[in-house]
Amino acid sequence: MHSTSAGAVIPETCVSAAVAAPSIHNTQPWRFRLEAESATFQVRAAPERGLRHTDPAGRALHLSVGACLLNLRVAIAQSGWSPVRRLLPSPEDPGLLAIVRLAGSATRPTGYRADLYEAIWRRHSSRLPFSGRPLAPYLRSELGEAARVEGARLCFPDSVETARLLRLTAEAERRNRIDIDRAAEGCRWVHHDLQPTRDVGLPRAVLGPQDAREQIPLRDFTAQRHTERLVTRQFEAAPVLAVLITEHDRRADWLRAGQALQHVWLLATAHGLRASLLHQALEWPDLRRCLSLAPGRTGHVQMIIRLGYGPEGAASPRRAPGAVFDEALPCR
Repeated sequence: MHSTSAGAVIPETCVSAAVAAPSIHNTQPWRFRLEAESATFQVRAAPERGLRHTDPAGRALHLSVGACLLNLRVAIAQSGWSPVRRLLPSPEDPGLLAIVRLAGSATRPTGYRADLYEAIWRRHSSRLPFSGRPLAPYLRSELGEAARVEGARLCFPDSVETARLLRLTAEAERRNRIDIDRAAEGCRWVHHDLQPTRDVGLPRAVLGPQDAREQIPLRDFTAQRHTERLVTRQFEAAPVLAVLITEHDRRADWLRAGQALQHVWLLATAHGLRASLLHQALEWPDLRRCLSLAPGRTGHVQMIIRLGYGPEGAASPRRAPGAVFDEALPCR
């Protein structure tokens, strides 16, 4: 590697971009370190921010960290450097999920569209009704390619398969609602920085509306069914779902899936699309096994993404970069 300096980028800016990534229940389970002399970011798990009941194996935690890793790579490339990523670089240090080295000036294309960096700041989950306008074939192809370059594949199921996936998601949402431990865990994390009050209640931007027809089972973070949140304007009659799949189901695959998810989401945002995640069925092993799109086909479903045109969602609270970024370490 050519000798370089981490001063060529602003570390806090890169970390600010990284922490804008989505995470399960907004847990933000990541930490960052910088080896200044070697210009290498360490991306670490924050296990204390894991979900013991909802995500006991840590799969969703790895997806969350993978999403922030993609943002970090895009931010480094925006700064004019080529990010070289290595997943799980140290078997004796399992908390170190990835390193990203600034390999030198990005004089050749980095593989990212120029508008992905801007999309980092505009990407928000939208649990609002979409218009039902179909996605053009070229958009589906571009989104699929974004997943492919990160080591995953993206499938768009037909209407019959979409209905089946929504039924599985609804069953998972029903289970989550009656599981006391999972319900309490989700509510505690999602509203960790936005505590409800007796007079105001939980912020509507975080809760979002619910589909009165219950065709699209969006997650209810209060673990209750609030009739005042059922919207009279119908959600889209033919929702567009995209299913993110990896060939294997190991920790490195979870990290790849998180990067693929975020690459797809940023590209969708750049194209004016909105998205929300239907993760509920993936949290129950028996339902997750049923998510396979074709019997006998290899691959493991990692995420279901609802895509469409509609109102922009609201930003969830984020921890400040200083809370997740350690001081630069000397090069060992």
